[in-house]
Amino acid sequence: MYLYLGGETVVAGRDIIGIFDLDITSQSHRTRRYLNEAQCRGEVVTVGEDLPKSFVLCQSGREARQRVYLAQPSSATLGRRLREHDRKPILNSR
Repeated sequence: MYLYLGGETVVAGRDIIGIFDLDITSQSHRTRRYLNEAQCRGEVVTVGEDLPKSFVLCQSGREARQRVYLAQPSSATLGRRLREHDRKPILNSR
């Protein structure tokens, strides 16, 4: 399963560590510090040109590095997309 974050960005569901509301989580100094450090390490990817409402933390099984995607859809919307995808039946072509 894949999650569409906007623009041309899609991430594998298995790589997602968490989906976070940017307004709520950025109130914490620890989260702000983490995001600043991730930016300095080149791990932050901004999706689209609009103000981001959420961030998605990912780590690929092939990469030791984490990626932080700043995305315009809200964390609720992204979470709903994941849940709706899980509910879709798998079609057998036999």
